[in-house]
Amino acid sequence: MAGNDLGSLLGGLLGGGSSGGAGGGNILGSLLGALMGGGSGQNGGNPLGGLMDMLTKSGLADQAKSWVGPGDNQPVSGAQIQQAVPDETLRKVAEQAGVTPEEAAEQIAQSLPQAVDKLTPTGELPQAGASLEDLVKQQNL
Repeated sequence: MAGNDLGSLLGGLLGGGSSGGAGGGNILGSLLGALMGGGSGQNGGNPLGGLMDMLTKSGLADQAKSWVGPGDNQPVSGAQIQQAVPDETLRKVAEQAGVTPEEAAEQIAQSLPQAVDKLTPTGELPQAGASLEDLVKQQNL
């Protein structure tokens, strides 16, 4: 439910009309929904903040910062996403998307930099109380 709603919103954010854009949004929505529903409780229930913490702790701090801050977005690989995201979460996301965990990680790697960049137009992560749906809607989508 929440993952599907987030997926639709993120698909629009990523330009759902382009090939793979909507799929990337749906898989990111599933990932963020799983993180939010997984009881991670990080960043006051803000799944984007929790995901960024997860990436930072997995050695992807430079990439994650490049997506939030100004300048070019550094790429991330599917293998790096697989190392950063808990196996159970990635399996759940892949199952919802109807793909393998490896394919899910690749789709996340392709979509995540652009999504985070667009969700952080001020160059800062949202405050703990901000809902992801509100952030997406603020981008006039």
